[in-house]
Formats: sequence, C-alpha cells, structure tokens
Amino acid sequence: MDHAEGLSTLPAVSAGEVPAGPVSRQERKQRTRQALLDAALELLADGGFGSLSLREVTKRAGIVPTAFYRHFTSMDELGIALVEETTRTLRDLVRSARTEPGGHLDVIDASVRTLYEHVRAHEDHFRFVTRERYAGAGPVARAIGVELRLFSSDLAIDLARFDPLRRWPTEDLHTLADLIVTSMLATVVDLLEVRQGDREADERVLGQARKRLRMILAGVPHWRPSA
Repeated sequence: MDHAEGLSTLPAVSAGEVPAGPVSRQERKQRTRQALLDAALELLADGGFGSLSLREVTKRAGIVPTAFYRHFTSMDELGIALVEETTRTLRDLVRSARTEPGGHLDVIDASVRTLYEHVRAHEDHFRFVTRERYAGAGPVARAIGVELRLFSSDLAIDLARFDPLRRWPTEDLHTLADLIVTSMLATVVDLLEVRQGDREADERVLGQARKRLRMILAGVPHWRPSA
C-alpha cells in the first residue's frame, strides 16, 4: 500500500465546517468516511467496541444516522476498517525498516524505532487493537487475527533473505516470525502503559524490546531446522 493511503489520508471535516476550495463528491465521501472512523476512535477511549452504538458515532461525526450506511454496511465493518487502518500502514513502515541495508542488529534497531514512532503517533488506534484482540470471537477480533497473520507472513518472507535463514523450511520461518510479532505486540502494550512524554520510560521499553528481539535471534545459528 502506498504511504499516502495510510492513516487519515484526507482531513476530516467537522459538522458545519466549509472546506476551502472546491471539493469533489468523492473527496467529500472520503472525508465523511474518515470522520466516522475518527469519531468511533474518540468514543472508544471510554469503552470497548461492543458497547459502541451507531447513533453515538454518527452524532460525534456530525451526520444523520441513515447517512452511515453510505460508507459502512454495519458497525462491524467500521471496526474492521479501523483495524486495517492501524495495521496495514504499520506493516509497510516496518517492512521499510527491515529492508534497510545492514546487519540484523541494525534491522532490529530500525524496526523498534519505527514501531515506537508509529505507536506514539497513533496511540488511540493501538489501544483499540490491543483491547479488542482478546475481546471475543466477533468480526473485529477475527480481523485483528487476520492482520497479525499477514504481518507475520510478510516478516517470514523477509527473514528468508538473511543468509543463516535461506535454507530454513517455510514452517520454521513462520514460527520465528510469530515469535518476533509476539515480541513486538508486547512492546506496543508496554508503550501504551507509559505516560506520553516520559522519555526515560520510553527508552527503557525500547531497550527491553531490542533485548527480546536479540535473544530471539541469538538462537538462530543454533537451531536445526525441522526436516
């Protein structure tokens, strides 16, 4: 996905706000859709997705409830869109960090720093995803599972470019990728528990994140891939 298609590609327009200059119908539709996503995210700061109502979201976005269905078929579809908005851009950002030239320590440092910057810039999105991941077996939780599996699959493909891993079978590469993704999710949770602006605490979390990844990768040379 192109970087321009990431989070909040068009500025949301508040109720009663007149955008500067001519706005096409498609741009207006995109802005209203984004306003619904942003409204839902703001409301989710106070509770889980299951307690969120369509009327609450449309009221916050400044549109009538019936207009909701021009953008989403259901609240579950809106929730899935929020999941995709959070994870797809992150996958591209972390992939960019992993493809930077250098050894595995450079890749770890770049990936951890990229994760940190993205989480800090979009804390509400990540609170939503981490909260809903274990909230049940509904469509939103399943969408999170799908996105994490895609993230892990992307990583497994990228890992195969490193010399020590070129001969590893696909199953083992995916297992290693799953371990790394689990470690990164733990870092997300740790960061969300730190008060924003506490740089000392942030650095402790990032140091722990790097240590976990290095410990995982330290075992790579000693692993005997399964037949």
